[in-house]
Amino acid sequence: MRSLVDRVAWITGAGTGIGRGVALALANSGVDVVLSGRRRAQLEEVAQSVRSVGRRALVAPLDVSDREGVSNVVSQGVREFGTIHILVNNAGINTTKRTATEIEPADWDHVVKVNLTGAFNCFRGVFLGMKTQNEGVIINIASIAARQISLLGGAAYTASKHAMVALTHSINLEAAEFGIRTSVILPGEVDTPILEVRRTPVSEKRRSLMLQPKDLGDTVVFVAGMPPHVTIPELWILPTYQVSAEPLP
Repeated sequence: MRSLVDRVAWITGAGTGIGRGVALALANSGVDVVLSGRRRAQLEEVAQSVRSVGRRALVAPLDVSDREGVSNVVSQGVREFGTIHILVNNAGINTTKRTATEIEPADWDHVVKVNLTGAFNCFRGVFLGMKTQNEGVIINIASIAARQISLLGGAAYTASKHAMVALTHSINLEAAEFGIRTSVILPGEVDTPILEVRRTPVSEKRRSLMLQPKDLGDTVVFVAGMPPHVTIPELWILPTYQVSAEPLP
């Protein structure tokens, strides 16, 4: 494994859930972080935790669908830390009404704009800097919904995560020659606040068996720590009950 000490990572959706878990895992591995999300108060709490382990944190609130805002955050990160080595595209949303027959067209647009176009915007924000330094790691957090279609994720979320996988492989085809390695992580069910917008409440037993944000943080550290000649294009990580033949808890 390659040391991540003194690397700089930009994490979107960093205020809660997976993003928070990723930020803390990277900080514990010696990484300084740029923290983006929609709510400053949550980002400040994560930043305080990062600083408590001796790493630097820049709080940069952002709507990833705002291209000008993305450009401004990249500029802030470079001014503060000199460069960005790692981008973790984690920002993502879903809606309560999810099926193709029920979802409001405006909700469809919003989900795709955040989940897919937001990841594209952030990639383009760091691309030139990574190309110039001939080094960069981009980690897109998708979902197992990108490979296993069901009604649970819903049409817009599932379509956006499928497209995120395609975007990942397209970036590798185009940018690997510049030292930029891109991976997509497909988690199964994770115990995060996004569960609150599910139409059917999730039982406490099931939540206790789900992946935890720390599990995703450790996975990101693993992927980012691969040496430059190694790329992990696609990685699935599932709670054990999702690979079992037994009924779901």
